[in-house]
Amino acid sequence: MNGNEITPGVSTPKTILIVDDTPENLRVLLELLKQQGYKVRAVPNGKLALQAAASEPPDLILLDIMMPEMDGYEVCRRLKQDAKLCEIPVLFLSALGETLDKVRAFDVGAVDYVTKPFQFEEVRARVETHLRLRRLQVQLEAHNRQLQDRVEEQVREISDSQMATIVALARLAESRDKGTGKHIERVQIYCRLLAGQLREHPSGRDKVNEAFVENIFRASPLHDIGKVAIRDSILLKPGPLTPEEFDEMKSHTTLGAETLQEVQKAYPKNGFVRLGIEIARSHHERWDGTGYPHGLAGTAIPLSARIMAVADSYDAARSRRFYKPPLPHAECCAAIYRRSGSYLDPVVVEAFRALEARFSSVAESLDE
Repeated sequence: MNGNEITPGVSTPKTILIVDDTPENLRVLLELLKQQGYKVRAVPNGKLALQAAASEPPDLILLDIMMPEMDGYEVCRRLKQDAKLCEIPVLFLSALGETLDKVRAFDVGAVDYVTKPFQFEEVRARVETHLRLRRLQVQLEAHNRQLQDRVEEQVREISDSQMATIVALARLAESRDKGTGKHIERVQIYCRLLAGQLREHPSGRDKVNEAFVENIFRASPLHDIGKVAIRDSILLKPGPLTPEEFDEMKSHTTLGAETLQEVQKAYPKNGFVRLGIEIARSHHERWDGTGYPHGLAGTAIPLSARIMAVADSYDAARSRRFYKPPLPHAECCAAIYRRSGSYLDPVVVEAFRALEARFSSVAESLDE
């Protein structure tokens, strides 16, 4: 092997930086390494070595220890602290032959140690070995990055496919009582807006992170998934429901949650499924404890469900239904504010207040 042997058909000389305060050592190593096909630079002290490495990072450094002003240990330590230079292999060449000297060299980041006086064949062999190892390391890192990119792409494809299936199922539930409009898309955006706003609120910083925001966006279409089990005679009834019929209607919350709990058994650590269960079960709970199915109150109601309650309330008021016309934006907002502290979480309502204009824009752009 020589300094040009990198990839078949490609000639790229490897660069070696030699650092030694003895001119004869620099001259001998410079000449012999050039004969092996390497591109070689030589400097007589640590300060110049750091400058040379920073201006044109070499592929490998041969470093003396005993130098004035800055010894080789300090040079190596500084190299390893620089993110652009820390991966360069450093081989110490030193007259210090004690075990403790060698241990210290490895402690500061060296990959090898050759004791002076040296035989050039040994230096050549070690240089070739560490350049080869570095080349393989770079190739492995590149391969790992490519593999990670492929994995991420496949995960995105799977995620998109799952999301399409979820939205299709949610549309099936929604279509039975809310038509085939864009209720799902609007509620998804409303939930993401509210969750993002709550990240900036002191009470939400510990609970809402980027994963929560993404998961509530993905899980929100599942809020009414349990309605697929509700009879048409109840779901589509134009008049008031009897107490018995209303009890059956309310069961869509527990039916949806129970269905998703079966999914959770297969994916117990999936945050998206967990939020889906919370939203399906508790989005009709009320802040004052008068909601259903369990009469939860205040912060006992999952935050995801409290966010959904505000998002769904706005969309229900703003949307046309067979039993009512759509309300103007101002009236929808007024209704939200009236329910703050009774039906709705006051903190989430305050987040909504900051987002009023954006809610209106979403409603207009995704109209039925």
